[in-house]
Amino acid sequence: MAKANKLFTIGYEQTPPKAVLDELERAGVKLVVDVRAVTSSRRPGFSKKQLSAGLDERGIAYVHLAALGTPKEGRLAARSGQYDLLEKIFSKHLKAPETKEAMDELSALVKKAGPVCLLCYERDHTHCHRQIIAEIIEDRDAVTVRNLVGRQV
Repeated sequence: MAKANKLFTIGYEQTPPKAVLDELERAGVKLVVDVRAVTSSRRPGFSKKQLSAGLDERGIAYVHLAALGTPKEGRLAARSGQYDLLEKIFSKHLKAPETKEAMDELSALVKKAGPVCLLCYERDHTHCHRQIIAEIIEDRDAVTVRNLVGRQV
């Protein structure tokens, strides 16, 4: 089966909002799915309302799927560089009914919404739970995954 749909991921760590928005627009993203558990940010432009407004100005839709966010203990593991522990915690989290529902919702969005991009904080996708989500959707729905990186300034 050919992979027709695209799924992107992006992290905004060390990247200004304009660079993230430019990268999303350049890639042709139509919908950003925020997979952060907490959508407030100390970084200007990345709290839920600011981010949604910035995306809207570019013609990009925004959805927050809180159930796909990393539980607090997983975020703490990531901050301390314990990526194996993060993966273990998030894998357990994926078994929760609300998380399974959110994965189904994401799957439907990827099929319907055109190019979708998962957004989280970590710049390096290999150190972020969004990579786990992307790999599951890639296998489950035969999509092509590409990790975007905004220009650092």
